[in-house]
Amino acid sequence: MHHVVVHAHCYQPPREDPWLEIVEAEPSASPDHDWNVRIDRECYARLAGAEVRQALNAGAMPDPEARTGIAGLINLYAWCSFDVGATLCEWMDLTAPATMRAMIEGDRASVRRWGHGNAIAAPYHHVILPLASPRDRRTEVRWGIADFTRRFGRLPEGIWLPECAADEETLDLLAAEGIRFTILAPYQVQTDGETHGLPVLWRGAAGRSLTILPYDGALAGEVAFGGLLRDAEALQWRLAPGLDDGQTRCTTLATDGETFGHHHRGGDQTLAQAMVRLAQRRNAGLTNAATVVATQPATLEARLVSPSSWSCAHGVQRWRENCGCRLDQYKAPAQQWRGPLRSALSALAAECHQIFEHEGRELFADDPWTVRDGYGTVVSADGTALADFVRNALRPHVDDRSLPQARALLELERAVLRCFTSCAWFFDEVDRIETRQVLRYAARALELSGHGSRLAPELIHWLEPSRAAVPDSVTAADVLVRSATPHRPPSWSVAAGAIALVAGGHPCDRVAAYDVAVAPHQSAEWPWQVRLEHRRTGAIEHFWGSVVGEGPSLRISLIPADDGALGPQLLAIHDLPEPVSTQLLQPFALHDRALTG
Repeated sequence: MHHVVVHAHCYQPPREDPWLEIVEAEPSASPDHDWNVRIDRECYARLAGAEVRQALNAGAMPDPEARTGIAGLINLYAWCSFDVGATLCEWMDLTAPATMRAMIEGDRASVRRWGHGNAIAAPYHHVILPLASPRDRRTEVRWGIADFTRRFGRLPEGIWLPECAADEETLDLLAAEGIRFTILAPYQVQTDGETHGLPVLWRGAAGRSLTILPYDGALAGEVAFGGLLRDAEALQWRLAPGLDDGQTRCTTLATDGETFGHHHRGGDQTLAQAMVRLAQRRNAGLTNAATVVATQPATLEARLVSPSSWSCAHGVQRWRENCGCRLDQYKAPAQQWRGPLRSALSALAAECHQIFEHEGRELFADDPWTVRDGYGTVVSADGTALADFVRNALRPHVDDRSLPQARALLELERAVLRCFTSCAWFFDEVDRIETRQVLRYAARALELSGHGSRLAPELIHWLEPSRAAVPDSVTAADVLVRSATPHRPPSWSVAAGAIALVAGGHPCDRVAAYDVAVAPHQSAEWPWQVRLEHRRTGAIEHFWGSVVGEGPSLRISLIPADDGALGPQLLAIHDLPEPVSTQLLQPFALHDRALTG
């Protein structure tokens, strides 16, 4: 029998504004609002209902534009092994729930079909685990397992490692946490015999073991970078060549989920049609990674190439130095910024971890790091779920007045972990949106630490060497100051938006990551008052405000009710959170003022 496994690695980095928890417009994703929306439309949603088409006439149809009809719809999540990053799941919960539901339903269907689910877990954030500290590595894995269990209703059998980056310590951790297998590139494992694509066994120095399913590296290259996704017939024979030598084999295709539809338009249809053809063959069969591991016990032991990954020829150097790996091979390697960026963020993380541990020991009943690990059970939630978790973690003598501080400490750790999202180092320039995003999380960490006035100058100093080897090139410090750090507290924009909505007759009890309460205020100068409560930290702020104009000419004057020394601020319609601006401007889309303001 020739077993065929197709694994889709579905992942997008966290794109949310760290203060508002909403994804802002990304012009480079045009015509869509942002890259999450675009890739879901082009890929993830299509995988949930891939079309199988047939010609509408009986003859041969060489014309690629000839008319075809839909002969079937296939939820490929029911037939493909897959992992889905938790940060992508967070976004889908609110913006693409149908896609998330299709993934869960596809996994359940695979459990009914094969006894083992298609979905496997992943560390919560897409960090390079061999470069993480043992403590952070453990938290990432535990958060990923907890999030997977909550979403899919079962414990994961396998886990996907970001960039397939692995070392001995990482595999030992997976085994210690109850993970049965992972999927790696063939050049990451060494054996003393031919694997025929079947699982192999890794044994660690501590006595724990883990099964590794090696994927077909040449096939992955043909699918991702060649033309194989243009021909369903060629793809099915490449997945299962039909050798008749009595040898049990397994072909595993592992690639980014975005390959099927985003990188290669129509790739979802080609894959679906290839699977239809495979299902009609007797000597080959579709299955998933967990089923292969369960039914084909490893007979060969493997040695891990440690550290190694699927996307860097130099191990894991791409995420910490100028190793020469880059997207544009026609340009000279100029990624000297990578090392200083990691060093700077590591120094910030060390400071924040020290603050978390010191203050956490005064607040939490258990060891703060144990509390951080447990936070993974609720970290994708907000509001009541977070408050209840933290309240239950407090020492008996600590009252609820310390609850916001405790919540801010755990959010500090969440922000710090997000600073190491691998995408920030993967690409060629330091001023791309991926690097800017991790620096936004660094700015958020500075604020949540309560020591921002001390740490901010130090962070800027640490980031200064992070630049390309080009005269007058942009530094990571420039990115932090110019575009990653808010020039006005985001809560001001939320307060102004809430007042503008209520003053305009729109009910409003939530804006972005804040619960809001707006009421009239007995003041001629400040006729409105608003109370904000951040749904993740529980921080509360009060403002007074007034509104003049409407539509494009709207202006909101705002002043903190708790600290009038800060003075009033004047905010325009474009200063408000995007969903608020859209709601307020929509009635004026046909009005003359849409052009004249």
